[in-house]
Amino acid sequence: MAEITITVAGRSYSVAARDGDELHLRHLESILQEHEATAQRASGGLNAERTLVYLALILADMVDEVQRNPPEGVSPVLLERIADRLEAVATALEEDAAEA
Repeated sequence: MAEITITVAGRSYSVAARDGDELHLRHLESILQEHEATAQRASGGLNAERTLVYLALILADMVDEVQRNPPEGVSPVLLERIADRLEAVATALEEDAAEA
């Protein structure tokens, strides 16, 4: 297992990484750094912890948007909800048919 240091919100953190995942973690670090200035402005630049909270909120908002409106079509989350409802309807219809 490898250990790398990433920098987020002006602080350095040692992170354990599976062998071969170092480049992926560097890519994730660059994504965090892309949004770091916005998070610092939103937090008022008071401290790194507050900046990290805003950074987490920015990223959570991005994940939520992709889950609700995926670029390739219908959201897997939406499809799962539709499937659950269809199963509930099918069960109700089967129960009605059995009672008749």
